[in-house]
Amino acid sequence: MSDPLDRIAAALERLAPPPPPVPDLMAHPAYVWHRGFLQPARAFAPLPLAELVGIDAQKETLLENVRRLADDLPAHDVLLWGARGTGKSALSKAAVAAVQAEGGRIALIEAQADALDALPQLFALIAGVPRAFVIFLDDLGFDAASDGRALRSLLEGGAEARPANARLFVTSNRRHLIPRDIAEQSSAINPRDSIDDNLALADRFGLSLGFHAIDQDTYVAIVQTYAQDHDLPFDAAEAINWATRRGSRSGRVAWQYVVDLAGRNGKKL
Repeated sequence: MSDPLDRIAAALERLAPPPPPVPDLMAHPAYVWHRGFLQPARAFAPLPLAELVGIDAQKETLLENVRRLADDLPAHDVLLWGARGTGKSALSKAAVAAVQAEGGRIALIEAQADALDALPQLFALIAGVPRAFVIFLDDLGFDAASDGRALRSLLEGGAEARPANARLFVTSNRRHLIPRDIAEQSSAINPRDSIDDNLALADRFGLSLGFHAIDQDTYVAIVQTYAQDHDLPFDAAEAINWATRRGSRSGRVAWQYVVDLAGRNGKKL
């Protein structure tokens, strides 16, 4: 008779559903990496680049980097940092979609920001595929420098660094990913050493793009672009009032206003 623990383990294996098959890595525009499994994204419909207003310099720079990656040329890992709702995530996805529309062999893989330890497994899946991949980590941040060392190793220099056909695109509200603390100045450790350790992670990204809070004119221009593209009435005063009541001006708030406007006018987006 086998050991009871062996029999229990065997029974649990029979009850557990089999892992999903690895999807065709050449067939889909975007994938999701979740709990160690890769799945095609159910819907990948980024905003057109033309609708991302007020970030022209960032658009041009990121789009060129994505094109290089798709053409199997040297390309950078990218840190997109700055104010919330200013288009960091939207631009990351829109740039990949734009290069796909040009015929580029590239796809986006969205991974959970809190699952860095599972990325080497993903890298092993895509390393030999004749296609480029943007590994997208949204809203990443660390409480201490030690928390970011896994990402530092993945970016560069570690035994399991990302493969040549993949680059990491990371968005964060923090320019250096790790918060600066006034306590650094009173630490027994040399303050310069502590600061350098914190900044070393952000320095691993070859490309760093800043996104800043927008002014009222830019906000109104964003709303106007959305309204024109979706054949909606445009009222600058109403759009400004919406932002005032929300206490914020950003591309995200502009889109939320347009969603409300479309609903009131009985139109789909």
